[in-house]
Amino acid sequence: MQKNIEQLQEIVAQLDALENGARQLEEKLMPQVNQVQPAFKDSTINLLHYLALRHHDIRGLQEQLARLGLSSLGRSEGHVLANLQAVREQLCCALQQEAPADNKPKISFDDSAALLKKHTEDLLGPTVADRNSRIMVTFSTELATDYDLVRQMMAAGMNCARINCAHDYKSVWVKMVQNIRLAEQELGLSCKVLFDLMGPKLRTGPLRPGPKLVEVHPYRDELGQVIAPAKVWLAAPGVTPPFKVDAILPLAADWVNQLGEGDQLQFKDTRQRKRTLYVASREAGGVVAHLFKTSYISTGTRLKLKNRQVPNLTAEVEELPELEVPLLLKKDDLLVIRKELVPGEPAQLNEEGQVAQPAFISCTLPEVFTQVKVGQPILFDDGKIEAEIAEVNKNSLLVKITSAGNNGSTLRADKGINLPDSNLGLNKLTDKDRQDLAFVVKYADIINLSFANHPDMVEALQEELRKLRAGHVAIMLKIETKEGFRNLPHLLLTVMRSYPAGIMIARGDLAVECGWQRLAEVQEEILWLCEAAHLPVVWATQVLESLAKKGRPSRAEITDAAMAQRADCVMLNKGPYILEAIRMLDGILQRMQEHQYKKVSMLRSLQVSEIGHFYEENS
Repeated sequence: MQKNIEQLQEIVAQLDALENGARQLEEKLMPQVNQVQPAFKDSTINLLHYLALRHHDIRGLQEQLARLGLSSLGRSEGHVLANLQAVREQLCCALQQEAPADNKPKISFDDSAALLKKHTEDLLGPTVADRNSRIMVTFSTELATDYDLVRQMMAAGMNCARINCAHDYKSVWVKMVQNIRLAEQELGLSCKVLFDLMGPKLRTGPLRPGPKLVEVHPYRDELGQVIAPAKVWLAAPGVTPPFKVDAILPLAADWVNQLGEGDQLQFKDTRQRKRTLYVASREAGGVVAHLFKTSYISTGTRLKLKNRQVPNLTAEVEELPELEVPLLLKKDDLLVIRKELVPGEPAQLNEEGQVAQPAFISCTLPEVFTQVKVGQPILFDDGKIEAEIAEVNKNSLLVKITSAGNNGSTLRADKGINLPDSNLGLNKLTDKDRQDLAFVVKYADIINLSFANHPDMVEALQEELRKLRAGHVAIMLKIETKEGFRNLPHLLLTVMRSYPAGIMIARGDLAVECGWQRLAEVQEEILWLCEAAHLPVVWATQVLESLAKKGRPSRAEITDAAMAQRADCVMLNKGPYILEAIRMLDGILQRMQEHQYKKVSMLRSLQVSEIGHFYEENS
């Protein structure tokens, strides 16, 4: 008996030590707490308590508490002191002692859920009728002109639209927003607009331009049989098609105007192979033609109207964009990264077929040349190509490819470069970000700060918003680098000086930076810290990507989407099957919220028919 009493007293002492440590960190950082928005003050204090708790390894204590049938503190994120004190009270009751009555926590169990709900609604809009998690969708260019699709996406369950400032133009962004606002009015629904600043992204520079050529391919099945023709838009230069097509051929407006449905246009492609375009329909400003055979069409290719007589039987394809020729890189190849922003070129071979000069490409942020070291890893295109820095020179880096596809991997312009072990010091808003920000604050509900690495970046954004008198615009931080994850507590304390605010887990770059094997634990830690701060979280990158792009999800994607329900918003990327992806995600989130809330398993009655029958038959 005495042994049991001593054991319980020891547990109480451990709980008291944890609470004292939490209060000490709160007292030490009270100057920072006083800088946050009043709506976040209690949440900030709870975040500090959680950081103090997780500073210790309490697995032994957890095991002791679980054996006593008490809370093991594993779900204490949103209400740390309330959880510690509730367990202590139970132990004091067992010891027949009075629990301390003073110094009660400000956040109770109920307060925690209410705070997160309010902060989420203030950032992402009202709670959806049948699910707790919102759905965000990245907008593609065609959504600037396809209002019907925007309306269908919102009706299917989209609650927030993400517009990426790294793509398209200001005029396109405005049209996207106009379509969103019109759909809101027609459907009586709310849809927040988030603008994603490009941030200090390190990317590959331009490549040497190739021929002015367009490749057109019909759609084939697994046996190589054509199952659908390629859609080719024929119109005057600059006239955009009304829907997605496979290729655009600029032609004289007068010649296009004489074309009609059923016309056949013969030509020889660059390989001198005879091909025929079949005019399928007339649309505003041009015609859509079908092509059933693979063709390579260049500037100056001559089209001839075959099946009827008109004054002008032939026309030449006008200026086409230059084809980009990517670099092909294989394991053990060398690649030079140049500081000067010049078009990259493939490796040069000598007469014996050996590399006389390795391939080279430039990068968009030359300041990194002073921050990297020999032996550090460098990754390209979301980690598809891995390399190691072999030499560091004043104006160039020499890297050796350590991992690529079996037949090599292609590297194109404007692809991401990651240096996970290098402290690049990219902690400022870029000139482009400032220019974009001045424009988009007129349309944005939320600004997403990409590559949020350091509190200085957050403070710079907050200051810029003050200058622009854009206090109505919320801030979201996109965590996608090792440095950003390492600085997450400081980033949270800084962003909470604005209200409302949130966090996006950008799992693409984050996986590359932290390592694929660590992604699961990294995203878990981000979720826990944000729950402690009662900050809403967006789960982003590759959710149901196969479904959105190819029309069929993988089994792993279904599981991933189900796990995403623990976040407050889930982001889908664009794709031709985006409507199907929204509908499936909506259904998954609705079903999973009956089983899981954050880390808490919700024990509703089991719905699998066979299990239900077992109980009914034996009760």
